This record gives sequence, C-alpha cells and structure tokens, in this order.
Amino acid sequence: MIITTASMKGGVAKTTTAIHLAAYLQLQGTTLLIDGDPNRSATRWAERGMEQDGLPFKVVGVNQAARYSRGIEHFVIDTEASAEEEEMKEIVDGCDVLVLPTTPDSLSLDALIQTVELLKKLKADKYCVLLTRIHPPPRREGEEAREFLEQMEFPLFKGKIREAVAFQKAANQGTIVKNVKDQRAKTAWKDYCDIGKEIYGG
Repeated sequence: MIITTASMKGGVAKTTTAIHLAAYLQLQGTTLLIDGDPNRSATRWAERGMEQDGLPFKVVGVNQAARYSRGIEHFVIDTEASAEEEEMKEIVDGCDVLVLPTTPDSLSLDALIQTVELLKKLKADKYCVLLTRIHPPPRREGEEAREFLEQMEFPLFKGKIREAVAFQKAANQGTIVKNVKDQRAKTAWKDYCDIGKEIYGG
C-alpha cells in the first residue's frame, strides 16, 4: 500500500501524520517512509531518535527510495507543503490513498478547499480529509469544522487526531508518540491507529 500525505499549508500535522501512519503500517508489514518535503522534517525526526529507540521503520529521501524499496510492503510519502497542478497529478497517480490533514482553523480550511478543488479538477477520488490538532471541549472548533466539511461533501475520516503535547515530545525525541512519557501518549497513539484501521483495516 502507498499512502501519501499532502497539504497546501504547513502546520497541519502533515509530517506527524506521515510518521504515525507509517508506524501503524509497520505493524502490518515492512514499511518505508519517503521524505519528499524539502524541509526534511521526517528525516530530522528520524535522526533525533537514532541514539535511542527511534522509529520502527526507515526514513529516506526521494533519491534514495529506489535503493531501499526492495522487500518493502508499504510506503508512506510525506510531500512538500504546497503542490502545483502537475505535481499534484503525480502525487495522486502515485498512491493508493491521499491523506489531507487539516487543523480546524479558517486559514487551514481555506487551503484545504483549494487542494480539494484542484483534486476535483484532476478527477481524483482516492483522497480523504483528516482533522488534526482538535482541542477538547468546551472548544467546538473540531465539531464545527467537521460539520462544515460534511456540508461541503468532502470525504472525511471518521476518526480525528486530538491535540496533545505528547506529539511534540515524540518529535523532540525522534520516536513515535506511544513511546514518550506523557499521560495522553496512549490516547494520541490510538487516534492514529484508528485512522490506520480506516485505511488498512486490521
């Protein structure tokens, strides 16, 4: 399976999503994360964990992908934070599922709408929107964003990724969220496992 994460805006947990979906897929079979973002966020995340437990899968750049692809069952591709039409066409053609993470704020939703409009223009149909960094009640941005996207008839994951400091700790330590010491780490990991199950099953 090939899963790609994409967004026209940074700060929406795109790389966090790529890292944790790769970790979920690694439980199903050998997985490789291809870091296609010029910022190399996934690569730096992996490097920070090299002296500890680190990530349970390998992270490579686009130019290394062919070398490390032998025997790999699943691929996750983290793309750059913006994409032109031709790039988006290649992204869509090259994956089984395109995951579009978005936070519930208006700027991120505006960027998401632009992305979906481009995907519709390309007649793409294998994408799904993931709501990320959702704050707990009494704040209602998450529910309001979901209602808005449902009215727009965008394909949406049933699950959501709740805001948690544990994700920042995981990035700092170069590991996945379930490995950090934080009271919300298990819940944060479950959020991504739920999304992984929606995509892959199991």
